[in-house]
Amino acid sequence: MGARRLTTADKMYITLNYSVLLLFCATALYPFIYFLALSFNDGYDAMKGGIYFFPRVFTLENYAKAFSNTLILNSFYISITRTLVVTVGSVFLTALLAYALSRKGLPGRKYIVFFFFFTTLFSGGLIPTFILFRQLHILDTFWVLVLPSLYNFFNAIIMKTFFDGIPEALSESARIDGASELSVFARIILPLSMPVLATIALFVGVGVWNDWFTGQFFIQNEKLQPAATFLNKMISEASFQSMTSGNSGSAIQNMAQTQMELRGVTPEALRMTFVIIITTPIICVYPFLQKYFVKGVLVGSLKE
Repeated sequence: MGARRLTTADKMYITLNYSVLLLFCATALYPFIYFLALSFNDGYDAMKGGIYFFPRVFTLENYAKAFSNTLILNSFYISITRTLVVTVGSVFLTALLAYALSRKGLPGRKYIVFFFFFTTLFSGGLIPTFILFRQLHILDTFWVLVLPSLYNFFNAIIMKTFFDGIPEALSESARIDGASELSVFARIILPLSMPVLATIALFVGVGVWNDWFTGQFFIQNEKLQPAATFLNKMISEASFQSMTSGNSGSAIQNMAQTQMELRGVTPEALRMTFVIIITTPIICVYPFLQKYFVKGVLVGSLKE
């Protein structure tokens, strides 16, 4: 039998469906295109307005100025290292926790799950967290960027639900052949769980990369601050007053002061440039994980 011919109603539905999807796509994509155009445009020319899709006076001075300071380059090194360490560590440790909680023979399983769930309902707040980090001697160290970000109970629940959907017969057959729990976990569970692992890796990676709060309140050493924190502070301090207020102040203020010395570089242009710099790595990584994303979220959170 041949394919069914599309009726007029079918064609109208498809046209409407694609039109709505294109509208949503354009709405989400346009801000990035706008920021990209402004980041490559002369800052003083951009103040005239009228730039929507393409730069009117093309320049690379915004990016040259953004990367001219070694503290910025160091902050990106910190962010990249932190993101890789936290993403790998969090996915692995969360997978171990989720696998243990998915085993029906785990003693006290219901109480353990309730303990993890109950502790997520309350937060001690900023001051108790600060005191805890100080007692652990991780304030103003690289570890304060890593250790608090390794655990997320929501991610563990998604993984646990996904693991519950893997047929128990596969694990039982491996145990009959003499495989240990770690062997079952490494050779059977993990290879079958790539969708949910990639999904959790994307959640963790994006959250850590965009996290400016931790570096803002728990790190004073500028050489340890991640890019999101460093650039957020630079943007907040890059006002015309701070750029012309003399040579005193922090390294960030001194760098902001010299920005006006370069023709065509303005605080607004730098803001757009920093948005592009922060966003680009995530955009580059997302297509490689997107094929797992929908399946991982749906199976992990809606199964059962």
